Amino acid sequence: MTQPDGILTINLRAIVRNWLRLRDRVRPARCAAVVKANAYGLGVQPVASALQRAGCDLFFVATLAEGVELREVLGGEADIVVLGGARPGAEPAFIAHRLWPSLFSMDAIERWLAAQGQGPLAPCVIKFNSGMTRLGLDAFELQALLASPEAKSLAVQIFMSHLACADEAGHPQNQQQLQAFEQVCGAAQSVWPQAITSLSNSSGIFLGRAWHQQCVRPGAALYGVNPTPGQSNPQEAVVRLALPVMQYRQLQADAAVGYGAAGQGVKGQTLAVTLGGYADGLHRQMLGRAVGELAQQRVPLVGRVAMDTLVFDVSSVSPLPVVGEAYVELLNDALTVDVLATAMGSIGYEVLTSLGARYERRYIEEGSSQP
Repeated sequence: MTQPDGILTINLRAIVRNWLRLRDRVRPARCAAVVKANAYGLGVQPVASALQRAGCDLFFVATLAEGVELREVLGGEADIVVLGGARPGAEPAFIAHRLWPSLFSMDAIERWLAAQGQGPLAPCVIKFNSGMTRLGLDAFELQALLASPEAKSLAVQIFMSHLACADEAGHPQNQQQLQAFEQVCGAAQSVWPQAITSLSNSSGIFLGRAWHQQCVRPGAALYGVNPTPGQSNPQEAVVRLALPVMQYRQLQADAAVGYGAAGQGVKGQTLAVTLGGYADGLHRQMLGRAVGELAQQRVPLVGRVAMDTLVFDVSSVSPLPVVGEAYVELLNDALTVDVLATAMGSIGYEVLTSLGARYERRYIEEGSSQP
């Protein structure tokens, strides 16, 4: 029997509770779930299935391949939006798999219209650039589209935009983008009365009811990332990462530790060498910043992150768990993705999507007795 090279425990019950909490917060707006990038690295099949069972029926992914995979997971009932849109020649695949492309350029709209057959018009999403200046129709393009006879030939289900600074509640661009979006929503819905409006991601939900519009698109907040930086996290942590201890070292003298002699150990110190490194998504920037937990005691990282190993000062832990049973936790309910992101000089999104394939993924299911 092989031992895992690290254990990543994903609490599906907590993910569902996070979604339900947001759903209740934004009612009567529709609450979707963003499951792109393999559900932020946590596994799209178990995550999306759990959310569907909880009542979620609208999902967002980034690419056609993700959409096709998700359709196989969820079956025919759920609505699936592909944020990256339909690239040239991909339109028939969207129609075949009943995926809604986000159309954000006049060229994409023309191609989508040309791909329609003789049957019912295939649903789509129109994205408007309210100020992020990334993907989306500019105001003059939207105005021209709405005035064109072709506009009514689009089966638009969602009219959306995206906030650039929602994680900074006081940033003036949040209000500016809301105003820019609301200035065009009336005209858009007069042409596409069936379309619902959508502006907010996870952090946008906490800006206020005006930003909810008729649909919200939480992603990171489902997975425990704090949508309100600088305030207490209203969401639950959903992941635990445990790294196996391979060796303890009792230093008999002062010694350099790790590559570049970047760490310094002192006589009498006890070090634990674990599996896990930058090949597993643990960035080298953690030097001097990261801490783990061994036997519920905080243990600081010593020296540089290597490709496959980390070293921790475990001098404060007594007795030491035996090798083979000992694990240093880098993520848990207290050492959250945001804590690790700070140590990496990164963001929670990047922490989750970087977690490597070598970890054994274990899931706490909805029916489990675990919390």
